[in-house]
Amino acid sequence: MTILITGGAGFIGSNFVLDWLDSAEHRDETVVNLDALTYAGNLENLAALEGNPRHIFVKGDICDRALIDRLLAEHRPRAIVHFAAESHVDRSIHGPGAFMRTNVEGTFTLLEAARAYWGALEGEAKAAFRFHHVSTDEVYGSLKAEDPPFAETNPYEPNSPYSASKAASDHLVRAWHHTYGLPVLTTNCSNNYGPYHFPEKLIPLMIVNALAGKPLPVYGDGQQIRDWLYVKDHCSGIRAVLARGRLGETYNIGGWNEQANIDIVKIVCALLDELKPSEQGPYSRLITYVKDRPGHDRRYAIDARKIERELGWRPAETFATGIRKTVEWYLANPGWAERVQSGAYRDWVSQQYGGEQASKA
Repeated sequence: MTILITGGAGFIGSNFVLDWLDSAEHRDETVVNLDALTYAGNLENLAALEGNPRHIFVKGDICDRALIDRLLAEHRPRAIVHFAAESHVDRSIHGPGAFMRTNVEGTFTLLEAARAYWGALEGEAKAAFRFHHVSTDEVYGSLKAEDPPFAETNPYEPNSPYSASKAASDHLVRAWHHTYGLPVLTTNCSNNYGPYHFPEKLIPLMIVNALAGKPLPVYGDGQQIRDWLYVKDHCSGIRAVLARGRLGETYNIGGWNEQANIDIVKIVCALLDELKPSEQGPYSRLITYVKDRPGHDRRYAIDARKIERELGWRPAETFATGIRKTVEWYLANPGWAERVQSGAYRDWVSQQYGGEQASKA
């Protein structure tokens, strides 16, 4: 038995691969892990799998239809779990083209390859096949303080190039199910945090900047609210949907943890004060308010009752437990953050692979 993961060297994807291969439930399954190893994809996330024959790493682009067709024909996966995406709002504002290519064209390419592959399957293999699309709560737009959390029935109102590209990909997945019968599942998650998070996002950026004595930049008044989901809880939610979700359905995966950005920063500072105090004083002295980014959504919140009601899933971590584990991980792995920021990792990828398409990791 095999599954194909796209984007499995990124933050959420690598956590999913590690958890999947460590699970007793999937002990006999192989993971084919396809990742283009852009700035946020990092094989160091998967170092624990070195020499593991159940992990087959392939460096490649999800827009490469010939490569996708070859992997499907060679490995015959029972499922595709599609994480690969450009995901940083700030980057999408400055360079939206890459988001349209990866998130829209890439998802289209995968869907067409999956449709051809699934259409040729027979019997039990055809009935069991799944295409699981991993998306975001940002497709729903922004909430007012008094609004209820996003439910799966909320209309799509994306406000950034990133969220618009993910909304487009969600619509493609829905259409391929409705028109062609492709057996799809979609999950829309809230803000993830945890190990292996590239330090451009809020929580890891605050940790690495604080430890380096650099300013902690907070957009606007810092009162933007997000629902925070520990990455390993997200992975368990995806596994539940992949195993038992109803075909064609969307499931929101959230952490039931709404927090303002400024409160997140203060919590991180307090944990660092406890775990690695600075001789210069409390880390909160580094908090710096900066001009808000264009079109910054004010609030996101996920209503995760559907996945609990239908599949019995709830997050295992509170924000207090999850954020402590996250800060402790970054304190224990300073070299990882240093290398992914330095450019040395990207230079290594270029030297290691060159024109090579695949290798085992």
